[in-house]
Amino acid sequence: MTLTNIAETLRYFWLTWVAPPLEFLLILLIIYALLYFFRRTRAISVLWGLIVILLGLGLVSNFLKLEVFQWILQNLWQLLALAMIVIFQPELRRAFAQLGSVLSPYSHARQLEQREAIEEIVNALTQMSVRRCGALIVFERRIGLAAITSNAVLLDAKINSLLLQSLFYPNSPLHDGAVIIQDGKIVAAHAILPLTQEVFYLASGTRHRAALGITEETDAIALVVSEETGYISYAYKGKLTFNVAEDKLTDFLKRELLEQKSSPSSEKEDAKDHGSI
Repeated sequence: MTLTNIAETLRYFWLTWVAPPLEFLLILLIIYALLYFFRRTRAISVLWGLIVILLGLGLVSNFLKLEVFQWILQNLWQLLALAMIVIFQPELRRAFAQLGSVLSPYSHARQLEQREAIEEIVNALTQMSVRRCGALIVFERRIGLAAITSNAVLLDAKINSLLLQSLFYPNSPLHDGAVIIQDGKIVAAHAILPLTQEVFYLASGTRHRAALGITEETDAIALVVSEETGYISYAYKGKLTFNVAEDKLTDFLKRELLEQKSSPSSEKEDAKDHGSI
């Protein structure tokens, strides 16, 4: 058998027995990954609604032999891909931003600055919790918050517990809005954050909705003190963990801000501690 025959045999084997199931498996993985990523978004309900409506209209048009209507539906199916880009625009933007953040460097010096800030911030939150002084603090991570800080009151101050408490003092002009933490410094105050539109949280306070909103669009971590209850909560990846103890908050911040990756045991612990308001 010549080399040409061997190459043709291998090519036939690849095209017949390997490539089709491999291609089918890749398509399944891509579809699963997309559905898994969008499973808890508002847009997935819209997408399922469109699919159900188009399938229903297609069955009716086939049963009644409506040829023109069938032609219109076929063209609508072709436009569905473009519609998905419009429907999932916020989710796609967040996905690409998170992908870019994974590829960007995260220096050891920045971790050291975050380490120095954690204890001061936790201490400030604990003191404000006792007095039921509302507060909202956001840690900028890999995804920049320039669009948020540009419309806020710019600062350049080293993180200090007393300074944070004074910023959120009820009579302070900067009491409303969020404080932005970047590279171990307070870079902005009175920052206005996007509010989450998740139906489950619509009855929540503005601070909690703002904390969720910024974590839905970026990889930031938001810390909240409730004026009504004094409870400390944190939002991360679009999820809110409510009424967190001081030691657990410290452990969470150190794990997420100082370590590159969370261990599986840590993720299980977060799942157990996850709550709602």
